Amino acid sequence: MPIGVFVLAAAVFAQGTSEFMMSGLLARTAADFGVSLGAVGLLTSVYAVGMVLGAPVMAVTAGRWPLRRSATTFLALFCVGHVIGALTTDFAVLVATRAIAAVANAGFLAILLAALPRLVGPALVGRATSIIVSGVTVACIAGVPAGTLLGQLWGWRAAFWAVAVVSAVVLVPVASLVPRDGAGAGASDRSMRSEWAVLGVRAVRTAVIVGVLVNAATFAAFTYLGTIAAAIGGTTTVWVPLVLALFGLGSFAGVTLTGRYSDRHGHSIITVGAAGLAGVWALAAMTAHTMAGLAIMTLLTGAAAFGIGSALIATIVRTAAPAAPRLAGALATTALNIGAVLGPVVAGVAVDGAKTPVAALWCAAGASVLAATIVLSDRARRGPVVAGVGAAAQ
Repeated sequence: MPIGVFVLAAAVFAQGTSEFMMSGLLARTAADFGVSLGAVGLLTSVYAVGMVLGAPVMAVTAGRWPLRRSATTFLALFCVGHVIGALTTDFAVLVATRAIAAVANAGFLAILLAALPRLVGPALVGRATSIIVSGVTVACIAGVPAGTLLGQLWGWRAAFWAVAVVSAVVLVPVASLVPRDGAGAGASDRSMRSEWAVLGVRAVRTAVIVGVLVNAATFAAFTYLGTIAAAIGGTTTVWVPLVLALFGLGSFAGVTLTGRYSDRHGHSIITVGAAGLAGVWALAAMTAHTMAGLAIMTLLTGAAAFGIGSALIATIVRTAAPAAPRLAGALATTALNIGAVLGPVVAGVAVDGAKTPVAALWCAAGASVLAATIVLSDRARRGPVVAGVGAAAQ
C-alpha cells in the first residue's frame, strides 16, 4: 500500500475530528458568543449541508487537477478555515468558516476517493478505502474526546487551533508524498453530463441508495447514544464518553476487518451485513435498558455499521469510476452525508413522539431493513451480483 494513502488518512483524521467535535463544545461556544444552544447547533447542520453540496461541486471544479494539487489545496483551505474560526468574535463569521471547512473536507474526500483506483489499483480499492475511513474512526476514538477536553480546559477555540495545527502538520507530507497524478487522469475526454449519467447504472444507483440508508441508520443512532447512556447512568457521567468511545473502537475494528476482505468478498459483506445490521440495531434497542447491554451492543453496532459503510464506499467508487472518474468519489461522499443529515432528522421526530431516545435505535433498525430489502431484491434480480459489485457495465 503506498505510504501516501496513510498520509491522506491522517488528514481525514483531522477532518473527522472537526466534523464531530462540536457536540462537546456547544455550551462553551454559545456562552462565548451570547447565543442560544439552538443557534450553535446550526454549526453542525451547516457543516453537514456543506459536505453534501461540496462533494459534487468540488469534484466538478477540481476533478481535472492532479491529486497532489487538489489534496493540498483543499487541506490548506480546511486549515485556514479553522484559523479564522478560532480568531473570530463574530458568530456569523464562525458559521461561514464551518461552511468553508465542510466544502474543503468534502472536496478532499471526493477527489481522494475518486483517485483510489489509479492510486492503488482496482484490486486494492477496498483495503485503501478502509484505511482512509479509519481516519474518521480514530477521530471518534481519540480526536473528538481530545477536542472536547481541550474545550473544557481552555475554551472551544483551543480545539479549533488543535485541528488547524494537525492539518498544517499533515499538509507537509501530503505535499511531498502524495503522487502528482491520480485524480484527473482519464477524465479529460468525458463531459460532466456523461459522468452524471452513471446514476442511470443500476449497480451504482443501488449502492448509492443503500449507502444513504446505512449511514442514516448510523447517525440516527449515534446522535442519541450519549443521551441513552446518560439516562441509564444517571449521575455517573463517565458512562457517556465511555459509550461513545466504544462505538469508535467498534467502528475502527469493523473498518479494519472489512478492509482485509472487501476487495474479494465485497458483495457478500454487503449482502450479509445489510441483513444482519437490521437485527443488530433491533437487538441494541431491546437491550438498551441496561448499561451492560448498551455497552456491548454499541461496540457491535459500531463495527457492523462502519464495516458495511466502508464496503459500500469502495463499491460505489469501484463501479462508478470507469464511467465517472471525477464523480465517483463525490457520489460516495454525498450519499453518506445525505444519510448523516436525514438520519438524525427522522430520529428526532421519532424520539419526540415516543418520548424516549431509544426510539432512535428503532429508526436505525428500520432504515437498515429498507437497505437490506433493496440489496436482497437486487441480488435476486441479478443472480450472484450484489449492489453493483462487478456489475458496473449493466
